[in-house]
Amino acid sequence: MTEKLLNHRTEGAASAPPLLLGPSLGTSYALWDKVAPELSVTHRVVRWDLPGHGGSAADLIGPGATVGDLADLVLALADSLGIERFAYAGVSLGGAVGLHLAVHHPERVASLAVLCSSAHFNGSKPWEERAERVRGEGLEWLLESANSRWFAGDFSVPELLRDQAEADPGAYAACCDALSAFDLRDRLAEISAPTLLVAGRQDPATPPPHLREIADAVPRATLVELPGASHLAPAQCPEAVLTTLRAHLGGGARRGMEVRREVLGDTHVDRAQARQTPFTARFQDFISRYAWGEIWTDPTLSRRERSMITLTALVAHGHYDELAMHVRAARRNGLTPEEIGAVLLQTAVYCGVPAANSAFATAQRVLAEED
Repeated sequence: MTEKLLNHRTEGAASAPPLLLGPSLGTSYALWDKVAPELSVTHRVVRWDLPGHGGSAADLIGPGATVGDLADLVLALADSLGIERFAYAGVSLGGAVGLHLAVHHPERVASLAVLCSSAHFNGSKPWEERAERVRGEGLEWLLESANSRWFAGDFSVPELLRDQAEADPGAYAACCDALSAFDLRDRLAEISAPTLLVAGRQDPATPPPHLREIADAVPRATLVELPGASHLAPAQCPEAVLTTLRAHLGGGARRGMEVRREVLGDTHVDRAQARQTPFTARFQDFISRYAWGEIWTDPTLSRRERSMITLTALVAHGHYDELAMHVRAARRNGLTPEEIGAVLLQTAVYCGVPAANSAFATAQRVLAEED
């Protein structure tokens, strides 16, 4: 049965949480060489080759293949390894496979990371044309533009260029067929797995708006843009990808978003998410991971105590818009109006009467909204 499976490499303890890593079209699992060993410290990493790429047989797919066919091959691989549920991360076509799995097999996907990918890849025509030309001429003509499509600046990875040169043209064309038919935009809202989107800021193939489109549609998804990265981010920016994936797999962003919603309320967070732009996305992710995912989850202090400290700090620095938000949060965390008043009264001593006066006016306006 081995010959019917995707070629793969496993790293890490068999008892660790499984993590499947998918490649981009034209590459092998070597795309993850600078990231997978580090991830294997905490996970059972399984990285796989597309049909006709690396060590995978070309006849695993044929003309008219779909992303669903590739996803079935990934599930067969997972089944052969005794893996029922797994975290998944994939680049480009590998990312599309992850989206398909998350929509059609949600019970198998514990978390999802989609890197330098898309929910539609700019429609069918470019891929139909590429598939036709590859079937007629082979892959050599693509090698000339590979560096500019895959990497920013003068960066290059010769091994990945060899992967494309040595790929089977028929299987490569079949993967193009899969990309041609792929459009999951209408199903993205069904994804329930915690989802991370990673965009290369200099990616010409799947630029940041493609990832933003997915982030906007998938409930509670997180988007991170990597400066200096193009289409093959794990190869060009491995440290940034590793840091981002570790935070995602460790649940910091996910737990941070949960706490943020519990403290500030869904209405506020949804409004903040709606206002998010590519310019502010990294800051919003930083807030979720660091402030809410690490500080507010620390059990040393209760949420009531943290609200009191936060109110004081905001008064001290004159951040009255933020103060209004955190007066609401303090009420949600169980502080009474009398306790909030007592905190603000103490700020008159240590932050100054004018600051406390403005704070009382802000708090009174917020508390009046409850009446």
